[in-house]
Amino acid sequence: MGVYPMTTYSNDDMALNKTVRDAREACEGIESGMTLMLGGFGLCGIPENCIDELVRLGVTGLTCISNNAGVDDFGLGLLLQGKQIRKMISSYVGENDEFERQMLSGELEVDLIPQGSLAERCRAGGAGIPAFFTPAGYGTEVAEGKEVREFNGKPHILETALTADFAIVKAWKGDTAGNLIFKATAKNFNPPMAMAGRITIAEVEELVPAGELDPNQIHTPGIFIQRIFQGVDHEKRIEQRTVRET
Repeated sequence: MGVYPMTTYSNDDMALNKTVRDAREACEGIESGMTLMLGGFGLCGIPENCIDELVRLGVTGLTCISNNAGVDDFGLGLLLQGKQIRKMISSYVGENDEFERQMLSGELEVDLIPQGSLAERCRAGGAGIPAFFTPAGYGTEVAEGKEVREFNGKPHILETALTADFAIVKAWKGDTAGNLIFKATAKNFNPPMAMAGRITIAEVEELVPAGELDPNQIHTPGIFIQRIFQGVDHEKRIEQRTVRET
């Protein structure tokens, strides 16, 4: 079943307009068995509204590419609770007891990747680079079954690029043409993932008309984005809040 970008043109100035109403419209076409990329690091910069919509949709058998899987009751942890994820491609599995339980019981397939390799595999997918060599992981389980070549006297393993049916990212500010600005550490995996989805959804905190963003401040150009909407009620939960005793 084909899925097509929801790009429209406004009547007044024929400017490219990629806005959709909400997460429900943005996630149209996501089906069971698909591969999804989801931006974020821990709970920082995750597309909260879209994750909630995936829970509501009830899609199952998903392969999710994300640095980690949130916590038990927030972020991707909600999809794990509902047994909606078949496979996680991640670099970190802490902070989530259900993730650990499903992985150890064999209910969840997990592909653990060094964090830098995960980021580069997403970037390569968006750049059209099919594979690359890296020394990271050589001599460990990460290298099992992968081609090894020596460069400058050092062994490297071949890592393939990652792409997805849908990439779902969260930005601080975006315009109706899909240009995005990320804020501080919420940038994390979002920019490379935005490039690597066949269809990329951008959930933003503030949506402005095209032309209002300073071109020099844009992190991800709108050419990589097919759907954009302004999210609501972002909790921005902190995984572990630590304060000193007064």
